[in-house]
Amino acid sequence: MTDAHTAGPFIAAIDQGTTSSRCIVFDTDGRIVSVDQKEHEQIFPKPGWVEHNAAEIWRNVQQVVDGAVAKAGITSADVKAIGITNQRETTLLWDKHTGEPVANAIVWQDTRTAELCRQLGGAEGQDRFRAATGLPLASYFAGPKIRWLLDNTPGLRARAEAGDILFGTMDSWVIWNLTGGPGRGVHVTDVTNASRTMLMNLETLDWDAGILDAMGVPAAVLPEIRSSAEVYGRAASGTLTGIPVASALGDQQAALFGQTCYAQGEAKSTYGTGTFLLMNTADEPVHSENGLLTTVGYRIGDQPAVYALEGSIAITGALVQWMRDQMGIISTAAEIETLALSVEDNGGAYFVPAFSGLFAPYWRDDARGVIAGLTRYVTKAHLARAVLEATAWQTREIVDAMTKDSGVELTSLKVDGGMTANNLLMQTLADVLDAPVVRPLVAETTCLGAAYAAGLAVGFWPDTDALRANWRRAAEWTPRMDEATREREYNDWLKAVQRTMGWIEDKE
Repeated sequence: MTDAHTAGPFIAAIDQGTTSSRCIVFDTDGRIVSVDQKEHEQIFPKPGWVEHNAAEIWRNVQQVVDGAVAKAGITSADVKAIGITNQRETTLLWDKHTGEPVANAIVWQDTRTAELCRQLGGAEGQDRFRAATGLPLASYFAGPKIRWLLDNTPGLRARAEAGDILFGTMDSWVIWNLTGGPGRGVHVTDVTNASRTMLMNLETLDWDAGILDAMGVPAAVLPEIRSSAEVYGRAASGTLTGIPVASALGDQQAALFGQTCYAQGEAKSTYGTGTFLLMNTADEPVHSENGLLTTVGYRIGDQPAVYALEGSIAITGALVQWMRDQMGIISTAAEIETLALSVEDNGGAYFVPAFSGLFAPYWRDDARGVIAGLTRYVTKAHLARAVLEATAWQTREIVDAMTKDSGVELTSLKVDGGMTANNLLMQTLADVLDAPVVRPLVAETTCLGAAYAAGLAVGFWPDTDALRANWRRAAEWTPRMDEATREREYNDWLKAVQRTMGWIEDKE
């Protein structure tokens, strides 16, 4: 990818994602110099359980860093900082003396804590910790996952209370290992990742003692909460030894930062395995009345934290993968667009992919996926179209909720992630949102956001204005659907959503 005269200096960003880890090297213009990527195993021990092997992930991270630096044809002397971004909420406990994970990491999609969340809610229900954390009690977040591991791993609680066990989301695991591991590693997380544990108070930006007590999580396991852009330590081994590790941002917040959504009301949506829409709400946390999450957007050094509203959809790109891998209807992800374009519309079929329940704005873990409106007229091409429309309608539901909560109308949506290569999906989004959809030149905004934050921390870029100047538009889609069609289709979609609910009955 690189040419012979690529001149430094550079920033390296590590993206530890849900399905793979990668490293991207960026230059001062925010352009990609090189990329290396490696997938890791998805472990499904039981229905609804999803795990990762954290030792495998750390090995892969080291390999992709080596690979990206080698492909760029540079040395560590050219790299000024390392930024980290990560799949959020995925929960790991490890032995601080040996560095060995005590169990596989429990992935954000995992639903094994659904019953525990109901118990923790008690009489107050889902909103018990919402005022303090901005989050509903749901199996998605890290706090209940920690509690589950402590309750279900023999002897672990005693070791945790004795101070022998460390908890981390994947940012903490990567930073701890990168800065030297046992005896040397820096045990930190940033405000964005901490805001997804359900253990951090949004106002104080610190661990909440009352919630720790209620959740049964010993404070001894927790990392120190730091800003998203500061030098946490230096790489202690490998290709980038001695280079400052200078940013950490949960992947969706990193994309918000990489899309330069630095002003109130600016929003981005990342279309990957799941989809995440974040809107900058400036320095005030906006508490949602409409099923959205209140989260920390980013915090640069000692500046005030910037908050965001977030809507998350569990299954979007994963639905295309399911059509490919489990159903065999397509053989590559790109084929879905070709197949969908072979018909004019969805033929009356709607696909609600509530495979692990419904996330925002419903938060229903009793929901399961449905295909509604089937007749003998419907072909696999109509289903392909319904698959793409599912992503668009779920986005529309979240945008509507954001408008209600914030009072800010969406003027345009900046998009990124793998699914943005699908032009039909992008046009469908513009149609159902009735707003322009804009894709940037550098679609890897998650890594870019981590690079930007690390670069700010070490003075590689002077300020966010310089980052805004780097942002370039690659394509824009404008709405073409008439209002009557839009409202009729939306109404049918909402009917299909209702049919997913209450599928899993309470086992009590």
